[in-house]
Amino acid sequence: MGLSFLPAEIKNALAHLNYNFLSELRIRKGQPLVAEYAGKYVLIGAYGVVNGSRDAILVKDVAEILRAATGGSVYNYTEQLKNGFITVEHGVRIGVAGEYVTENGGINTVKNPTSLNVRIPHEITGCSEQICKFLFSREIAPTLIFSRPGLGKTTMLRDIAKHLSEKSFKNILVLDERNEIGAMDAYGEGFDLGRADVIRCHNKLHAMAGAIRAMKPDVIITDELYGEVDINAVRYAADCGIAVIASSHV
Repeated sequence: MGLSFLPAEIKNALAHLNYNFLSELRIRKGQPLVAEYAGKYVLIGAYGVVNGSRDAILVKDVAEILRAATGGSVYNYTEQLKNGFITVEHGVRIGVAGEYVTENGGINTVKNPTSLNVRIPHEITGCSEQICKFLFSREIAPTLIFSRPGLGKTTMLRDIAKHLSEKSFKNILVLDERNEIGAMDAYGEGFDLGRADVIRCHNKLHAMAGAIRAMKPDVIITDELYGEVDINAVRYAADCGIAVIASSHV
């Protein structure tokens, strides 16, 4: 499930849950373990969901969990931490709260982490079928999917990529800046994106410029447009006659 970095006590507890309903873990130093499970926030004890804090797992060391998630080197994730989160193998995103170290007005890193928000990706095959039928039956037009965080934008993009790459004769390129759509691990395993071409872990503007020349996509799928740089990347693709399907927060 891509949660091998968690302490044994937490992993054993999660083994008693249905992974398909597990969306998020809230890990706070000195506080009981909380999960978003089947759409609700619940306390987690040694054998799964519990009713009271007394029976819940008490989180002792947040920093050690973060070190395990980064393979023992938080500094390798410095660039990601500037955005307040990191993405580890299998597309698991970990939001980090603690003492932020700033430099020249920007976030440099996070030390003494006190809270982690572990967001767990899922693959829901077929979830985009009605959207694809409604929006793309005649042509694939530029599309923006937006919602509050955690409501399935990336999951939907993942299935759209698979659906369009298999059902159309278009060249589909997934620009996976944070390695969340495809969620490829060190062994080359990840979510099934069909015949889509995938570029991972590169900022949108530079990746689009190179990919358009090298891969000649008809459609580019990417997630979480944010700020003027990402908007310029989409403009560049549109000027090249390429439809962009993307997501953004409300």
